[in-house]
Amino acid sequence: MAQRILVVDDEKLIVKGIRFSLEQDGMEVDCAYDGEEALEKIRANEYDLILLDVMLPKLSGFEVCQQLREFSSVPVVMLTAKGDDMDKILGLDYGADDYITKPFNILEVKARIKAIMRRTKKKEPEKETRRVIDKGDLHMDCEGRRLNIAGKEINLTAKEFDLLELMATNPNRVYSRDHLLNAVWGYDYPGDVRTVDVHIRRLREKIEPNPSEPKYVHTKWGVGYYFNV
Repeated sequence: MAQRILVVDDEKLIVKGIRFSLEQDGMEVDCAYDGEEALEKIRANEYDLILLDVMLPKLSGFEVCQQLREFSSVPVVMLTAKGDDMDKILGLDYGADDYITKPFNILEVKARIKAIMRRTKKKEPEKETRRVIDKGDLHMDCEGRRLNIAGKEINLTAKEFDLLELMATNPNRVYSRDHLLNAVWGYDYPGDVRTVDVHIRRLREKIEPNPSEPKYVHTKWGVGYYFNV
């Protein structure tokens, strides 16, 4: 089946150019021009990836990303202003998987999309052999990609789940931020280790009774992160 992409940007010429280029590669492309329209389409359709501009009418890209993460783990690539590191960090903080700075080369956009698709597809065959992880009151259904803590279901993004699954599968093993970045995002991911820190912080906010005193995901200062109950 053709990959289905949603492009969200209020600059219609940019949307038109991205759409034409992606369709040339055999992808199906839907378009939205403001944040509210984007959320409506995401709720109504299944997408393989969303290209999401930060600056949008009605709802910002950050607000769209934050709201869609309440019901979807679809990969999100945010389009940010050139050199605006705060936009990149905020995008990751709100649940984005990657970011591209404007102005961009359409070849870079397509390369990022294909890299994310490769990483997503690699995980599919593994699901059959993955097991359930029970650690204390934490229960992970790795095949169903569901997490319960003390009987309550916790909604994680795809990357948050991958991070927790990797560490929970190997408790007490300390992973460096570089190792986690390569294992979860892939060696071709152009971001830096701040991506890992942001996702670990978001993960702790969701699963820890007190994020400042973690029960599950711990820090080994100067080394990295590890899981222990």
